[in-house]
Amino acid sequence: MPRVPVNEPSIGERELEYAEECIRTGWISSAGRFIEAFERSWATFCGRAHGVAVSSGTAALDVATACCRLQPGDEVIVPAFTIISCVQAVVRAGAVPVLVDCDPETWCMDVDKVALKLTSRTRAVMPVHMYGHPVDMAALAALTDRFGLTVIEDAAEAHGAEHAGRRCGGFGDLSCFSFYANKIVTTGEGGMVLTDDPALAEHARKLRNLCFRPDRRFVHDELGFNYRLTNIQAAIGLAQVERVNETVARKRELAQAYSQGLRDVGELQLPVERPDAKNVYWMYGVVLHEDVDMDAAAFAGALARLGVETRPFFVGMHEQPVFRRMGLFREETYPVTERLSRRGLYLPSGTALTVEQVDFVCRAVHKVFS
Repeated sequence: MPRVPVNEPSIGERELEYAEECIRTGWISSAGRFIEAFERSWATFCGRAHGVAVSSGTAALDVATACCRLQPGDEVIVPAFTIISCVQAVVRAGAVPVLVDCDPETWCMDVDKVALKLTSRTRAVMPVHMYGHPVDMAALAALTDRFGLTVIEDAAEAHGAEHAGRRCGGFGDLSCFSFYANKIVTTGEGGMVLTDDPALAEHARKLRNLCFRPDRRFVHDELGFNYRLTNIQAAIGLAQVERVNETVARKRELAQAYSQGLRDVGELQLPVERPDAKNVYWMYGVVLHEDVDMDAAAFAGALARLGVETRPFFVGMHEQPVFRRMGLFREETYPVTERLSRRGLYLPSGTALTVEQVDFVCRAVHKVFS
């Protein structure tokens, strides 16, 4: 059997139709009907009032964090186990990132640990829904509401996921999505900020477009970004939203097949789905138990020799050389994050996977441990 790739975007006829309209009409840059249509469609899907499309998920985090008008010394609590974009956005805003470890089962921010990191300087919390499973947002909201903290929700990996019947992207004061090529909804590159606050939405729109003054172009009262999304990307995104439920259902189908095929592999921790959650399994991650005599790199190498591509888990933010050089997170340790970083990887998770390919991967995993 050919190599089984990790992930790939799913593009259909409607995406081609909309993209062709952009090319045919000449509306391919950062203006055109598809941008607002995409913003409205995704905001509605997530139960939000406003959507502001930007050029990437990282851009969405930058814009959302900048909207908070953080001051030097202000603190933002961020999970240690996440992508660098989260901490980077806080640092770029001139604030101080404060890390918490993650839940050993869901791999999301451990909400119980957030309260232990609160200080008089805490201004915001950035929960990240990890690999498709939502953070316990009800518990987090109880905490942030009590202390008047802003929530910057990173839902980049959780398109269509739910907590307590409410879709991810619908919880934060500001919520951020990525539409990178391997996401459940993709525009190739792209992102979006969602909010119910019209003032925040207007501020986000200004920030993404260099903060041009509406009364006089090329005059600026604030520093912004060039983070615009193109009309042709939005066209692809709109078509993707129109079939997002189908894509989510396919992701969950694949996860069920993996969980069934790997249920008797005692060496692995498989993904969970808490009773109050809907996991969309953006990536099907597995973690080697501590008593297994190999790490994730060795496991990935063994699978690669059998024709299965994998990708490693994130490396903890406290172990990033760039942040250590900046004097951040010195002497800090986060045991769950460190275990996941060293012993976790994800298996091929693209929606184009066939039943035969999933079975091939499962047999390869069994073979490694046999």
